[in-house]
Amino acid sequence: MWDAERHDKVAVLTYTRPPENVIGFADLAELDDVLLRWAGDDRARVIVLTGGLPGYFIAHADLADVAALAHGGDAGPHGPDAWERAISRLSAVPQPVIAAVNGQAWGGGFELALGCLMRVASPAATFRFVEVADGAIPGAGGTQRLPRLIGLPRAARLILGGEVIGAEEAHRLGIVETVLPEAGFLDAVLSWTAPFATQPRHSLAAAKRALVQGASLRLDQGLALEQDIFRRLLSADEDMLYCRDT
Repeated sequence: MWDAERHDKVAVLTYTRPPENVIGFADLAELDDVLLRWAGDDRARVIVLTGGLPGYFIAHADLADVAALAHGGDAGPHGPDAWERAISRLSAVPQPVIAAVNGQAWGGGFELALGCLMRVASPAATFRFVEVADGAIPGAGGTQRLPRLIGLPRAARLILGGEVIGAEEAHRLGIVETVLPEAGFLDAVLSWTAPFATQPRHSLAAAKRALVQGASLRLDQGLALEQDIFRRLLSADEDMLYCRDT
């Protein structure tokens, strides 16, 4: 379901699963594999995730998988830990991963976008958490990542109320970094990523690691991490290219 294509120094991973781009456990396992392959590609400095169907980024999680899990049925060979593995891989790969949201990103689609380092959107993008209205809660990091991104009260409003927000509101709240034109959206995304894609791979990866790991630490711990990465970068320690064990 994932098509991968490199545009100069940017790898674009496009998800296409008609009719609505829902995502299941097997699709997430495939994403994990694709990310792992691109992680070792020295030519790709940035990775972009986007949707391949008009009107959809990733609509939501595959409800058939969720229902099978809820009723003790067969969730397939991958299971619900496919969510954790795929989202962890977004942080673990050396490249900054950017979600280019070009349509509906609800539920699990919203959570997958939140797992990326940054997000950009077209005017067609919409974001929503539907889980509470369905008698559940977000289960792939939404209740933890969104408050850290935009603050607890704002995150609570979106998660508890199930409000649909568009691209401009998402930008105002700080969920997306910018809103790019719908016409020629991918070209606009590639232009927007250019300042990152032109950086040296080793220092780009090191800076990503410092940012991602440091965000969950106390300031003194984060400063110690920064100094460790700085020294290892100067000593050309290639092991520090990954943000965490993979």
